[in-house]
Amino acid sequence: MAMVWGQGELFPTANEAEIQRTKFLLCKFKSMMLLMRDYEGFTSELQQVAIDGEVARRIDQDEMHADKTVNAVILIEKQRWVYEQYQLYTSTIQRAIGLIQDEDTRRAIEHRYVAGHSFKETVLFFRHGMSDSTVRRKLLEGIVSIANSLKLMGVIDQ
Repeated sequence: MAMVWGQGELFPTANEAEIQRTKFLLCKFKSMMLLMRDYEGFTSELQQVAIDGEVARRIDQDEMHADKTVNAVILIEKQRWVYEQYQLYTSTIQRAIGLIQDEDTRRAIEHRYVAGHSFKETVLFFRHGMSDSTVRRKLLEGIVSIANSLKLMGVIDQ
């Protein structure tokens, strides 16, 4: 008898939509890391800009009744929430990458998505050890492995 994930399946398998979501997150991984580093380094400056700047006033479309202070607090909280979501995604993706058993697959994923190289650059990097079709296959295997891990960790459906 097959068990459904909600019924306690030990090793859930990601569906196509979850695999595509994982690929999307992997493509955004480098940007998320850079934005998190920027947020960590410039939090106080970002908060001051939110308070002083026009951005806070424009959150509320009603120009006559905009409460700049309230909107600045909302903007600061939104920035913090985005930062926390990026932390969640990047840390679980890093854990999932660490769980990839095949070393070539893990190295291909790290070069392509963690380091942020293009597919072409990844193929060129591995040209002496793998053909372009092998690199493509290793990347797909890695994405599926990460998707399965993220599903197991309960992150993929967020």
